[in-house]
Amino acid sequence: MRRNRAVLWRTATCIAAAFLSVSTGPQDAVGAPSASATYVRTAATPTPGDLFGPLYVDVETRRLFSDNKAFADAVPHRAPSAILAAYRAGAPWTDARLKAFVEAEFDIPVLPPSQAVTAKTATPLEAHIASLWPVLTRPAHRSEAGGSALALPKPYVVPGGRFREIYYWDSYFTMLGLVRDGRTDLVDSMVDDFGALIDRWGHVPNGARTYYLSRSQPPFFYAMVGLSSARDRAVRRRRLGWMRREHAFWMAGEDGVKPGQARLHVVALADGEVLNRYFDARRTPRDESYSLDVQLAAASRRPATELYQDLRAGAESGWDFGSRWLADGRTLASIHTTDLIPPDLNSLLYGLERAIAADCRSLGDAHCAVAYDRRAKARARAMRRWLWDDADGLYRDYDRRAKRLTPSASAATLYPLFTGAARQADAVRVAAFVRRNLLAGGGLRTTTAATGQQWDQPNGWAPLQWIAVQGLQRYGQNALAQEIGCRWLATVKRNYADSGKLVEKYDVEAARPGGGGEYPLQDGFGWTNGVTRALDTGKCAAATD
Repeated sequence: MRRNRAVLWRTATCIAAAFLSVSTGPQDAVGAPSASATYVRTAATPTPGDLFGPLYVDVETRRLFSDNKAFADAVPHRAPSAILAAYRAGAPWTDARLKAFVEAEFDIPVLPPSQAVTAKTATPLEAHIASLWPVLTRPAHRSEAGGSALALPKPYVVPGGRFREIYYWDSYFTMLGLVRDGRTDLVDSMVDDFGALIDRWGHVPNGARTYYLSRSQPPFFYAMVGLSSARDRAVRRRRLGWMRREHAFWMAGEDGVKPGQARLHVVALADGEVLNRYFDARRTPRDESYSLDVQLAAASRRPATELYQDLRAGAESGWDFGSRWLADGRTLASIHTTDLIPPDLNSLLYGLERAIAADCRSLGDAHCAVAYDRRAKARARAMRRWLWDDADGLYRDYDRRAKRLTPSASAATLYPLFTGAARQADAVRVAAFVRRNLLAGGGLRTTTAATGQQWDQPNGWAPLQWIAVQGLQRYGQNALAQEIGCRWLATVKRNYADSGKLVEKYDVEAARPGGGGEYPLQDGFGWTNGVTRALDTGKCAAATD
């Protein structure tokens, strides 16, 4: 154990100077224009790892807390400089002494008791979900000196378990259930919270923590706005401004990027068309998974900073992690997210562009409407050319370095249907592929690969079930949409009857709670609650009784 700790310490020391680095990655274009200033500012905002340096490395590499995220979320009792001085003066540290020191100097968060989200009696599922909204709701929050939590002006809903802050893409699926249960007050307050983050930071971060600021997540903000019933013209203008600013974040670096180059989130293809990739401006271990990232880098033959950036980009995708990001399809050390152009991200940006165009048109800005309509059409055209596999009838990720589609087949193929970017004939072929390869007894599989990663077979996830059902219905594939939705609901209801809980992911082949990933299965669970309420229309009664 002592030898392993020394290896981890040497690896961490080698990359310590990179804590505030911003890079466009190997072989990428440099000299991003001023529109990318938000990357510099957010990447330079100190995280717990920056503030506490050697103390942070020591605590995380010793694994003093069972959850990697616990120390990242801790709040210090005094100035970081004073704590660091005491830490240096107290060396050498045993594990017991160091843990006692940290617990005296910080408020360390603890996981809520599992009973808090468990039905105590045979409560109907719908009533149980309604009762969870107050449990998962948090009040407006102010930042605390030295802490990692970002300020939010209004109440919001968290996913549950270790996820004690608001998360970006989770929130859209949570909001689906809030709408169904009449909690439009929370929908509007969460939209305003995300708008406040855009005002303050120039984008919506992965979650409301300093260590998430250097990346975003799948851009569902426009879809959240679409769930709101607010019609006041001033409110609509303000939200349109937020959407346009978010779009500018994703497109920063677009001007001047040449065919074959990538800059920040933007990739220019050989024909000059522009699509997007997942990206993170930092090239360091993730604060919330520090020891895991450092251990992986120590065992890898890759440059550590390159590996860290690809891990971070994978986290931005929300699919952290799965075979679609792995060069060899199996091992996490081969992750190369920044090389890939994904259909899910580009479909959502297509949806954002269409939403901006529609709002500009309704608010009387014809020039804006034309400009964003043109962008959306260009993106759909580029997606069809570069991401469509005509031989197998699905959308895949495109590897910009290998200059080919990847072999990975995943539920991401349904995103162009969800946002309307697909052609009707292609949607019919996607439906056929999904029925043959992704439909399981308990819902929709995430991929066709079984690797042990949590975003792979046999796991299914609530957001992907919703994307599939809505996308297939949009193109008239109603029978398959209902089959996916009903099989998923049967899985959720069966496990709720057994345990009194809803969890973040399910094994859709064995119809039981899912596994894999960097942390234990979490209860709560925001997006499962939301999608379950939104899907449960009574159409599946016969299938789920």
